[in-house]
Amino acid sequence: MTLDLNADLAEGFGQWSLTDDDALLDVVTSANVACGFHAGDAPTMRRVCARAAERGVRIGAQVSYRDLAGFGRRFLDVDRETLAAEILYQIGALRAMASAAGVGVEYVKPHGGLYNTVVHHEEQAAAVVDAARAAGDLPVMGLPGGRLLALAAGAGLTTIAEAFADRGYTPEGTLVPRREPGALLPDTAAVVERAVRLARDGVIVAVDGTELAVRADSLCLHGDTPEAVANARAVREALDAEPAAPA
Repeated sequence: MTLDLNADLAEGFGQWSLTDDDALLDVVTSANVACGFHAGDAPTMRRVCARAAERGVRIGAQVSYRDLAGFGRRFLDVDRETLAAEILYQIGALRAMASAAGVGVEYVKPHGGLYNTVVHHEEQAAAVVDAARAAGDLPVMGLPGGRLLALAAGAGLTTIAEAFADRGYTPEGTLVPRREPGALLPDTAAVVERAVRLARDGVIVAVDGTELAVRADSLCLHGDTPEAVANARAVREALDAEPAAPA
């Protein structure tokens, strides 16, 4: 398995910043750039796009509910038409920043509450697909087995199946909610073991010990924990040592 490595970047606002964007851009091959609805102001978006372009890192739109106060991690009951328009708006904003850096937006990935919701919520998954189609048939990144990727594939869009290096999985193959025990892997060693096992065997071990067969095109390295950069570097080093290196 050859894995793309992605991280959620540009998750700052004004003087507040969450991720070490420069350090992570030296590791990943894809940057999920926050588009202003959960984080990411215009200067931050433009700076990250420019630095991604310098490093040859592809840019994706990390789209969210309109929820700055909740960092986009809460479910919002938004109708399909409104949600599709708001996602399209976010893609458009990021496209302007990417264009200024001489590159384009290459895919769409939901963030946080929206990401988890579109695994099972038909109307909101359809809204993401509607926006991706309206934006020029952009590929869609999401959790394999959910409604989002199924609807995207049915609409003729390219799908990017994603796995997570540092998040706990339920036996059903979904992510353990962040408020519950086991939501995050405990240390760098566990994160590296997860990544290597996925790349080598296509397997992720759930919180109860269940071995899940997972087909993943891209592996997410979260940037919003104190160990984020160390984890990302260790994962990259370990995967580079494998016969199948990151994409």
